[in-house]
Amino acid sequence: MAAFSKILIANRGEIAVRVIRACTEMEIATVAVFSEADRTALHVRLADEAYPIGPAPSRESYLVQENILAAAKAANADAIHPGYGFLSENAEFAERVAKAGLTFIGPSPAAMRLMGDKTAARQCMTAAGVPTVPGSDKELSENKIAAIAEQLGYPVLLKAAAGGGGKGMRIVHEKSEITSSFRAAQSEAESAFGDGRIYIEKYIEAPRHIEFQILADNHGNVIHLGERECSIQRRHQKIIEEAPSCVLDEMLRKAMGETAIKAATACNYSSAGTIEFIFDQNRQFYFLEMNTRLQVEHPVTEMVFGLDLVKEQIRIAAGAPLSFNQNDVSLRGHAIECRIYAEDPANNFLPSTGKISHLVPPAGPGVRDDGGYFSGSEVSIYYDPLLAKLVVWGQNREEAIARMKRALGEYRVIGIETSIPFCQMVMNHDKFVSGDFDTHFIEKEFLTTDNGSPDLSLQGDSLAEETARIAAALYHHELQRQPTISTNSKQDGKSISPWKLAGRKR
Repeated sequence: MAAFSKILIANRGEIAVRVIRACTEMEIATVAVFSEADRTALHVRLADEAYPIGPAPSRESYLVQENILAAAKAANADAIHPGYGFLSENAEFAERVAKAGLTFIGPSPAAMRLMGDKTAARQCMTAAGVPTVPGSDKELSENKIAAIAEQLGYPVLLKAAAGGGGKGMRIVHEKSEITSSFRAAQSEAESAFGDGRIYIEKYIEAPRHIEFQILADNHGNVIHLGERECSIQRRHQKIIEEAPSCVLDEMLRKAMGETAIKAATACNYSSAGTIEFIFDQNRQFYFLEMNTRLQVEHPVTEMVFGLDLVKEQIRIAAGAPLSFNQNDVSLRGHAIECRIYAEDPANNFLPSTGKISHLVPPAGPGVRDDGGYFSGSEVSIYYDPLLAKLVVWGQNREEAIARMKRALGEYRVIGIETSIPFCQMVMNHDKFVSGDFDTHFIEKEFLTTDNGSPDLSLQGDSLAEETARIAAALYHHELQRQPTISTNSKQDGKSISPWKLAGRKR
């Protein structure tokens, strides 16, 4: 089997950096692509080669298939790794990669199409004997949805057939809400996916979101690498993930893992993928969807299994069989991931853009920071606000939580707002620590201000004191750099604010 000599990474930010690092360790040359906004980005600096692909908006750069394929041809690359997001689950792109004589590092276009259509995926799972949430296995009209809702009993969930990320999704609590919810879901689905098809499921109240990582090669071998608990969500977007889940025992873990393997086998899957389940209060689990790509939260699985999933993807794409079987892998310890977003938790999590004047990620035993930015980086308005993924490992969940608290406390990002204070709040919450939570944890447990933001004063005085110390130090540094400025002076008619220097609003 010939290994790849050069791989183009069709992505940006922390995932592009993550793939580049895996390739470098495998002694595979790397090619980055970049928009005008990312010309000096970290992934561009780390790659062996880099090619421009268009203006800042992703629809004019990272989503333009022709530009990425042209870059791959110019670089004489063997393969393309799509990361996640952008074109990672685009079957047409995977086909065009193959047509261009390159290897797409991911599943087959057929598997992507099947699992990307939520109703077709439900049909496939039902036929394979995989439990699914009660509901319809095909798209429905408004009238049909109303009739099925009566049969299922309220509340119900309307979902986009081509959906994902919470888009095109509406909870309906009573019959009078059907019309408005259906039309809103349909409109959002049409806008987000170009496909307004809607289907219905029984709404599972107070569920947990538990997913299983699978690996499958092109020789018929399929294994699972345990579960990830992804219930800490805001607006259907995951914020904190961990492995393993504290609610599964070995018997249930085995049953869900075998079901995940059955699901992957049913769609002839190869590469890394994720089977997502809804887990109800009666400890019953149901297939939710399959993500036919690497997940954002894949590092927690890597930490507890001691594997590199990106390297495994590359080996599988190169035609190698899995070098281990289910009995060869075992889970050790506990890992937690906090997604560090450039968002302002105190202002309803609005994106915070601008220049990062100072960035120092935490380090030390059991700490991993998968980041895509550095001091001096510009956080653009054009892309997802994910700055980094902070991952920790501990011998048990208690140690992992303590280590995450320590790591979050060490994190220094100045110039923009981040979600770090909110992650600290979650780590200190009694119900999170005890494992007593579901997907509604954030909306139920955190007091909010008038604008719908969490009350960050719950974090205590330590954060404010730390911020004040940083602000004072930066202010002193600025005064030393510009000695003509006094504490009461103005420059160019504008007051100098130590809070502004520290990246905090006051």
